[in-house]
Amino acid sequence: MGMEKKLILDMDTGIDDAMAIAYALGSGKAELIGVTCSFGNVTNETAVRNTLDLLSLLGAPEIPVCRGAERAIGAESFTVSKGCMDVHGENGVGNVTLPHRGTPCDTAAADFILEAAEKYGQNLILVPTGTLTNLAAAIRKDSETVRKIGRIVFMGGALTVAGNVTPYAEANIWNDPEAAKIVLESGIPMTMVGLDVTLKTLLTRDIAESWAEMGEAGRALSEMVCYYIQHEYEALGCALHDPLAVGIALDPELAQTHPFAMTAVTKGEAAGRTIAHSFPHQCVNPSVQVALEVEPFAALFNETITGLFKRLMETA
Repeated sequence: MGMEKKLILDMDTGIDDAMAIAYALGSGKAELIGVTCSFGNVTNETAVRNTLDLLSLLGAPEIPVCRGAERAIGAESFTVSKGCMDVHGENGVGNVTLPHRGTPCDTAAADFILEAAEKYGQNLILVPTGTLTNLAAAIRKDSETVRKIGRIVFMGGALTVAGNVTPYAEANIWNDPEAAKIVLESGIPMTMVGLDVTLKTLLTRDIAESWAEMGEAGRALSEMVCYYIQHEYEALGCALHDPLAVGIALDPELAQTHPFAMTAVTKGEAAGRTIAHSFPHQCVNPSVQVALEVEPFAALFNETITGLFKRLMETA
């Protein structure tokens, strides 16, 4: 019998997304029932390929992977930024070569989310860790069904700190600010896990290096994350951006949040900025819980994924 809580990850599968998948599979707190993909760290096509390969590596090749948005709302195309290629490698997983396994399902990402919302309702947890384009598409198609989802926790945005792409914008929001505006202004309850807290959750190189002796999966994740550390905050380690969003989705008590009526700037120099409405009449529906403080997470993350690596070694 499967777990009561069901989980969908919505990802632009780069290195921190790979860590988030490992955490979700290792946690035992919700059944991962699917991964929907989009553009961002990589193209949508590469995100799908990386996700299939990672799920196979991590002992879960049966989990469906769905194609999603290939570009931002209103955009004609998408090109991976040099910054993303520098941090995640040309293939999105630190230039680590993974065996290609599996094929994506036929259901489009937004439809997969809606079908799961209808089927599981309050038992469904949705965690977008890339652009919000797939979620925006689902809201545009059937917002009432999206409202049935028990918990939506997304990684993105920055309210009290500067962005990481521009002084204003965090990468996931910057990649499709129009989608972010649709999602944030939908009135649907959700939690924002932005740079405000992810930059407080650093994983050190010595921890990542310790995984190298933990079988095929441990070696691959170790190599990926060491690449990530080298190209993000080398002296300090790497921020657990996407894994923290999954962690808070599964354990809400990890974060202290405050409710805001949020929106996103869609044009101009500040495009991609996430802001809280300043005036009382704009805060009638403060539906976005913004994580502002977080409990220590790196040790829990390491314990969870090393447990997964050890189980995979035992069954190899």
